[in-house]
Amino acid sequence: MCCLALLVTAMTFAIRAGILGQLGNQFNLSDTQLGWINAMAFLGFPLATLFGGAVYNFVGPKKLLQLAFVCHLLGLGLTISASGFWSLLISTLFIGFANGSVEASCNPLIADIYRDRKTTMLNRFHVWFPGGIVVGALCSKFMTDAGLGWQLQIAIMIIPTLAYGLMLLQQSLPRANGISHSTSENIKALFSPLFLFMVLCMTLTATTELGTQQWIDKILGASGASPMLILAMITGLMAIGRFFAGPLINRFNPVGVLLLSAVFACAGIYSMSVASGAMVYISAIVFALGVTYFWPTMLGFVAENIPQSGALGLSLMGGAGMFAVSLWNPVIGGWIDSARKQASQMDSTNIELLAGQAVLSQLVIFPAVLIIAFAALAIFRLKQKQAATA
Repeated sequence: MCCLALLVTAMTFAIRAGILGQLGNQFNLSDTQLGWINAMAFLGFPLATLFGGAVYNFVGPKKLLQLAFVCHLLGLGLTISASGFWSLLISTLFIGFANGSVEASCNPLIADIYRDRKTTMLNRFHVWFPGGIVVGALCSKFMTDAGLGWQLQIAIMIIPTLAYGLMLLQQSLPRANGISHSTSENIKALFSPLFLFMVLCMTLTATTELGTQQWIDKILGASGASPMLILAMITGLMAIGRFFAGPLINRFNPVGVLLLSAVFACAGIYSMSVASGAMVYISAIVFALGVTYFWPTMLGFVAENIPQSGALGLSLMGGAGMFAVSLWNPVIGGWIDSARKQASQMDSTNIELLAGQAVLSQLVIFPAVLIIAFAALAIFRLKQKQAATA
């Protein structure tokens, strides 16, 4: 049930990425306006995680999943009936709130149940996010190729939504004692330097992963490769990598995995910024290897090393990541508009290609900063270990 809810969450990201061009054409929207619409999904998410993290100890995971179900149905229905910029803005906000409610419910539940394998099992649970993006990206591509409109692509998500809603009626969700259920203790842990550092890093890891993927149609549309196939390939590799994350985490520990991820993500985005044609697929594979472990390993690190933060800490981590992406989405849309204008002054035949490459060259800054941050964290943790054994 939790996995199916996360599948719906992922499909909303993939299908929205696939229909951005159709929305822009039908409603005469600029890329900056599309960026604001995208931002609502990423803004609704942290609002839900902030609320869900605060009330999780009191209401439990089931009521939060019920809230997600209602908001998913409402958001999808309002999107299908949208008539322009403002209605798309509001409907996307509801979908974002639903997505955040899923994370606020399920992440602490997983950490609660699998207290001895938190990072590994959070990676296993988050297989369903890239898995859902694969499903959504392929649905969007084939439906678009078949001439089916964006409304039908949104409507197809109602099917798995109803499925997890039905399961929710029939099942009860367990609560264990693997994380702190004291809200006052949770709040106190939020002000630790390590937690604040990880929150800052989460804003960069989320933007590296989702900021790039959400604009993939616009950025890579003129590269000679299929953006939706690239998205499906990236997220397919992510799903496989997360499912088999356990041995890698045991070998390199979470901090080592995060550092390697940042290196691969940086190399992948840079490579995509200079590639075209078939080489884009190779570059995308490198990028996929980089972003695969970011989200669940960040959550796992906090669950294992700052357990006092509890459900609130996990929810705020996810919320911080999505809030950062909500802020950067209009900026990225503005980068595309600006890069297209500059490219039109230099080259009248490859405007979209040059614009996409210019935006990727700016996005590479995020993982580059992460390399420094995670290297510093690795050194800090090593010195802590040496001091403890001295």
